[in-house]
Amino acid sequence: MNVDDLVAIDIHTHADEPCRGPRDDGYDVFVEGMAKYFGSAGSFDRLPTVPETADYFRERKIGCVIFPVDSERETGFRRYSNEEVARIAAENSDIMIPFASIDPAKGRAGAREARRLVEEFGVRGFKFHPTMQGFWPNDRMAYPLYEAIAEQGAIMLFHTGQTGVGAGMRGGMGMRLKFSNPMAIDDVAVDFPDTPIILAHPSFPWQEEALAVATHKPNVWIDLSGWSPKYFPPVLVRYCNSLLKHKMLYGSDWPAITPDRWLSDFEEIAIKEEVRPLILKENARRLLGL
Repeated sequence: MNVDDLVAIDIHTHADEPCRGPRDDGYDVFVEGMAKYFGSAGSFDRLPTVPETADYFRERKIGCVIFPVDSERETGFRRYSNEEVARIAAENSDIMIPFASIDPAKGRAGAREARRLVEEFGVRGFKFHPTMQGFWPNDRMAYPLYEAIAEQGAIMLFHTGQTGVGAGMRGGMGMRLKFSNPMAIDDVAVDFPDTPIILAHPSFPWQEEALAVATHKPNVWIDLSGWSPKYFPPVLVRYCNSLLKHKMLYGSDWPAITPDRWLSDFEEIAIKEEVRPLILKENARRLLGL
């Protein structure tokens, strides 16, 4: 990856199809709900493959971190293979960086998988979605997996705040928003102080909690994915421009939000000119060691 030639580095993109075969029963209903939530009806009818995602980002000269989400236990949907995502990312290493996802409830088996994925497949980090995976981030049940990630020098990325997953569906599809309060990740930052942690998304309704954790803990960063920048709360923009300007990361949440839309809206908000390149590329370059 020639970072100097890139316009930006998108720290948050999804490999969304749950498996290499046909979609699982109920998955179409799930993605229909996501399309309504994000106001992008039709775009979820056929989600992009990982190679198609690579082509899209290469055309725009945007590097991307890509990952699946292992929510098999809570949703019943088979996960996209971590190995498959990593293999395709390796074939597109000029533009892609692989992260993986493991349900912490897999315990020691999950820890073994994490070590193998880093050592054999070049995975650089791990995505957690506490609401989709149904766990508190500071639950000691998750610590064997965290310990393996820390030993490998990898990154932990946590979904925070409200989610489009299950939004508007009966009972929210069983998704419990409480698990994604970023304050629970403060404990993880204390217990794993040398492991980089990313809080994903503007953390509605806990935005100030996320800002507090990232300000207080040197190893905590924030990615700005999942929202159009025109909806960023003023306090988030203020911290982007000041205390956290070196810890804010561009992310789109592809394919829910496209980089084209996010970057266009980012141009219209009051971010200082000297801060824009930090958010779009330089902070991620430093975090990822590129």
